[in-house]
Amino acid sequence: MREKSAMPPPLIANESPIHTVFRVLCRPALRKTALRAAKSMMYNFFFLQYKAALLPGRIPVTPVDHPLDKEIPFTPGWVAIYLDFVSFWIRMIGFLLTQYGRRAAAPVMDFIDTLGQLYVFAAEIYTKNLSTTARPRYYGHPRFVLIHAADPHLMCIPSLHVMVVIRTYTKFTSIIRSLGDERRFAPQIEELRRGALDITEAILYVKQHSVNCVSAAMYAMSRFDPGLFSGEEAGDFTAALFTRPGSPEKSETLRAYILEKYRLFLEEGEKGTDWKAPLLAFLSSGSGYAGPGRK
Repeated sequence: MREKSAMPPPLIANESPIHTVFRVLCRPALRKTALRAAKSMMYNFFFLQYKAALLPGRIPVTPVDHPLDKEIPFTPGWVAIYLDFVSFWIRMIGFLLTQYGRRAAAPVMDFIDTLGQLYVFAAEIYTKNLSTTARPRYYGHPRFVLIHAADPHLMCIPSLHVMVVIRTYTKFTSIIRSLGDERRFAPQIEELRRGALDITEAILYVKQHSVNCVSAAMYAMSRFDPGLFSGEEAGDFTAALFTRPGSPEKSETLRAYILEKYRLFLEEGEKGTDWKAPLLAFLSSGSGYAGPGRK
């Protein structure tokens, strides 16, 4: 008799974000944590940004473009991946709840809580120095109309998109390891890591951020939780950017600059107790830069 073939591992991508939100809101403890995190996100990103846009001049705004950004072609087709970053971490929560049920409650609650803290952490920079990039006024797709209408584009450094997706894949890996299932769910760990890389590339392809923003976000994550995003992990993450067919011709130069700038931020940050100092110094200098690719 033929043995039954093993079922393929479930994909995190198959989880429904809407269903996951419903499941979270139906659990009192998770609901309380989720609403607190949502409040933090709304205040520290949207409220503060719109306040700055409506009352200009109170906080300095620094352009953070880099010459290497021109080596990454504006590619509108990446917009769906760019806008997926919220669903990305919600699906991760759904996967944990589906696979572990009540066992997942505590780690899911902790993850959601730290997302709220992440926005507070990034706002420590935003409230002192805002940043922006030159993005195309493109309206060829309804999603870009939404982006331009809803995003004043004043909070580029550090990139919360990159911070959130890094937190998602590193925290998921940590949770799975703590539950003893690292080998069983190795494909899902790689699925989330690849998704984080895709979204990081997408922010550059749709011109919502500069390569400087990626380096700054990676640095912020190494200071937020060095145990999960170490210098070694940052190096591995950067090495996997722009490695697929069709990537920019100067992909190697792009990776080298992102990693070198990250290491410069980290080196400066480790000299003192204030993690913000390297990023604020960079912004106050008018986004001066040093590294490979200089023209």
